[in-house]
Amino acid sequence: MKTNKRHQLKRNIGIIAHVDAGKTTVSERVLYYTGKIHTKGETHDGGSKMDRGTQEKLHGITISSAATTVNWRDHEINLIDTPGHVDFGIEVKRSLRVLDGAVVVFDAVSGVEPQTETNWRLANDFGVAKMAFINKMDRPGADFERVIGMMTQRLDVKAVPVQLPITDPETHTLVGIIDLVSLEYLTWSDTDGKELQRKPIPKQWESEANTKHHELVEHIIEYDEALLEAYLESGTAPSTSELQSAIRLATVSHHIVPVLCGTALKNRGIQPLLDAVVDYLPSPMDKALPAAVEDGGLLAYAFKTAHHGSFGSQTWLRLYAGSIEPGSRIYNSSKGCFERISRIVRMNSDEAEDIARAEAGDIVAVVGLKDTHTGDTLADAGSDTILESLAIPEPVTRVVIEAASRSDREKLGLGLKRLTTEDPTLQISVDAETGQSILSGMGELHLEMAREKLEEELNLSITFGQPEVSYRETIQTSADVTYLHKKQDGGPGQYAQVSISVEPLARGSGFEFESQITGGAIPADYIPGVEKGIAKAMLSGVIDGHQVVDIRVVLVDGRTHSDDSSLLAFENAGFHALKKALVEARPILLEPVMKVAVTTPTDHVGDVIGDLTRRRGLVNNQEPRGSTTEVSAEVPLAKLFGYISDLRSMTSGRANFTMEFQSYEKLAA
Repeated sequence: MKTNKRHQLKRNIGIIAHVDAGKTTVSERVLYYTGKIHTKGETHDGGSKMDRGTQEKLHGITISSAATTVNWRDHEINLIDTPGHVDFGIEVKRSLRVLDGAVVVFDAVSGVEPQTETNWRLANDFGVAKMAFINKMDRPGADFERVIGMMTQRLDVKAVPVQLPITDPETHTLVGIIDLVSLEYLTWSDTDGKELQRKPIPKQWESEANTKHHELVEHIIEYDEALLEAYLESGTAPSTSELQSAIRLATVSHHIVPVLCGTALKNRGIQPLLDAVVDYLPSPMDKALPAAVEDGGLLAYAFKTAHHGSFGSQTWLRLYAGSIEPGSRIYNSSKGCFERISRIVRMNSDEAEDIARAEAGDIVAVVGLKDTHTGDTLADAGSDTILESLAIPEPVTRVVIEAASRSDREKLGLGLKRLTTEDPTLQISVDAETGQSILSGMGELHLEMAREKLEEELNLSITFGQPEVSYRETIQTSADVTYLHKKQDGGPGQYAQVSISVEPLARGSGFEFESQITGGAIPADYIPGVEKGIAKAMLSGVIDGHQVVDIRVVLVDGRTHSDDSSLLAFENAGFHALKKALVEARPILLEPVMKVAVTTPTDHVGDVIGDLTRRRGLVNNQEPRGSTTEVSAEVPLAKLFGYISDLRSMTSGRANFTMEFQSYEKLAA
């Protein structure tokens, strides 16, 4: 990518967190203090700018990623606010796929929570540099040092505090923050949080601040040879600017995670957080291109498709190289087709601002692309460059969905197509026996939000069945079978014989196919037909018609007929051969097992554990968190429908829980 000053002054960042850590409130305050909005919005009263959808305002949670662009200290910051609930994890995943840096928000009381760990691993997978913001420092039980310890232990990172919170022990008010880099005391003279003042550190905190400053210096200089040499030889401590540069180098290279603090709801700590985004997180030029591009060539990645009320479908792009303008004709190298851009817009949540040009490093939405969807690569004509697409998780919950009236039937089909295009973790299928439409997703909330969207945004009247578990089938032993497909009905015949060997794979391995055909026993042109037939047979297992997973199939031999063999004949042979092999290989059902974390008042721990055990749960850990305890367990999804109501009933509404998919395991008899 050809670099310039504009690239150096750009940051592409995400805000990620566990649900209820205050992530969207942080984003709202960023908008407010950068002048993007003039009134602070709150998630609890539906006034949040970033939670733009009807469901988000109603339920007070982020469901879909929202993008905006703000300016701070002459830098342009593209910010994406992502969901914290596990059911909407695809939004986090596809956002992190295109971002350079992330601010990870932690609750000062709860610390590292399950979805925090999941999102952290995703950021690691995509090489995203991170900084931490410990939020809600004004809550009773807030513990800055404890959260840093949890980060070190659970996330396996070198968490380095660059600030120190000062709180009133009686009122729990965050009265100020010590900047450990510049050794200044930060305080606010107004409740609105706009009047940030930098003062000398009060004497009662000087000693602790100096100690923490020296610890920070010792952590950082090992990543800067010049500073380390000066420090060892003459004891010369780095200046503030030198220390900032060293922190940035260590952050961008993933050696450390700077830790800051504040309380977004009470308007404390956001301006220093913005300073840290500019000072420590990478610009687009700090990351290597994901693929080789000729000088001036185009390379872009489509990471999201969304519907906008004003202009219909839009595609969100990250540009890695080159530039685009309205009217540009671009090549989708993933699909092998050309597209034309009619508009380019910069999003501010649900508002769109037309722009005349987008360049490398930009994140924008474009209008006019008909065949480009999540995971597609856009490049110059004739390019064979295809960036790695997203791995889409398999849904674990499903419901029957039907139009309530004949007039809504066609609209429902169009609505479902739109939903599944926007969210690839939603899948639509048809039950082969009943002909009913089946909508599958990542959990009860995921499917409920889909239903509400169909009813409210598309004005549809639909009936929704009860949530059901998406089971899978697999095998326990190996089997060798031979199947002859022979059909003669007066016209051209069908003849194909295949011999296959099947064996089980480890959980989560998927499907492997190998051909060991030698000597032309089966012509090479027919072998793809065998694989296609096997893959088709795996869609419906032999126990209860569920998808078959985690098997390896080897094609070892076969026979053909000079006149009657064809690709279709071998596809049919592969289909029936696998069905026969599945029966002989001791098939079993698999059920989705969820990783569950229950946060409960300590006096209800026994009730919670007993209930989880009755649900066939395996309790792994109990961890005290102030006046509460977090209970971790593995529980079959089938036993968790309606769990939140039961949990609140047994704890008088004082407990809550989160869950995420862990694995498919053998269904207990």
